Amino acid sequence: MPPSADPAESTPASETPPAHPPQALRPSPLDAVHEAAGASFTDFAGWRMPVRYSSDLAEHRAVRTAAGLFDLSHMAEFEVSGPEGAAFLDHALAGRLSAIAEGQAKYSLLLADDGGVIDDVVVYRLGAEEFLVVANASNREPVAEALADRVAGFPDARVADVSDQTALVAVQGPAALSILSGTEGFDAPGFGELRYYRVLRGRFEGGPVLVARTGYTGEDGFELYLAPEAAPALWAAISAAGAGEGLVPAGLASRDTLRLEAGMPLYGHELDRGTLPVQAGLGRVPALDKPGFVGRDALVAGPRASAPVLVGLVAEGRRAARAGYEVFADDDSTEPIGRVTSGALSPTLGHPIALAYVDPAHAEPGRRLSVDIRGRRLGYTLTTPPFYRRKKD
Repeated sequence: MPPSADPAESTPASETPPAHPPQALRPSPLDAVHEAAGASFTDFAGWRMPVRYSSDLAEHRAVRTAAGLFDLSHMAEFEVSGPEGAAFLDHALAGRLSAIAEGQAKYSLLLADDGGVIDDVVVYRLGAEEFLVVANASNREPVAEALADRVAGFPDARVADVSDQTALVAVQGPAALSILSGTEGFDAPGFGELRYYRVLRGRFEGGPVLVARTGYTGEDGFELYLAPEAAPALWAAISAAGAGEGLVPAGLASRDTLRLEAGMPLYGHELDRGTLPVQAGLGRVPALDKPGFVGRDALVAGPRASAPVLVGLVAEGRRAARAGYEVFADDDSTEPIGRVTSGALSPTLGHPIALAYVDPAHAEPGRRLSVDIRGRRLGYTLTTPPFYRRKKD
């Protein structure tokens, strides 16, 4: 569940000072830790977040081969509780949240009436009447507004925005389990046996921590939700435990190339208010046999026949297509048939990869398409994501 902008892209500063000083960026609870580690920072949905510490490539490769430590405290969290909490979520979100068991998580979508995606979220069921909804940082306000509006019809359900009371640290990579097992002060019996998309309660230095296994990098890993004031100590403890196992702090730039290799959508790139889930390959996420959820009628009607669909693209060489580049049916076409939403030279695979929305008439796997890269055409082969799958034990 992604953030809303590509941290690998930067915007040049204006040469003319603004009439009013810009609003100060919000620091993470780990801001001083990142400063001490020499991080480079970026404005990420109004937060001052580390984009890299050493190099994007080194951090990416560390996650694929050992482990990376991420600060995701900019994400937004909402507690949903009460006897009608499950029924409310079934109405508010596209999935059937009432069906998940305690300790289970589910990826879902918050839709508008017209079926467009307001945000993609992960929902954890923490108890019979207790849920945690995790949303993207850039969408905190629209998610809060939608949930507040939709809960009005459920008097026995409550929604609380607990984003300001929550820090989020993630350790991702093949060594994540070993590192977290050796983290001093961390106690979460059974966390090593957690299945993917599961969550349990643990402790760190006596304080509560939620331990989830719902990563966004394509690797094994854990996400740890805890009080902001406890985050620096947890970061230090994990760093110490991973010192001999190749753990490195990792910024948002490497997180973006990792999720792209794993074929995971990024809000603002592959998902937005003008996109129906089926166009993004997420047609199985909404439970269309569930009556009464917001956006259902629009999903049943479906998009127009010519609506673009999300595909994967791969190429040889080193020249990568970037977000916004136009896609053509062949090298000689003058009218574009689509547009790249995310693209990079894959650090793991060694060749360019991209996600793009294209005309469905040109969306069959194996087809050769052409991408305009700064005035030159480069051939790409259409494929079905993900581009990378980790080897499982």
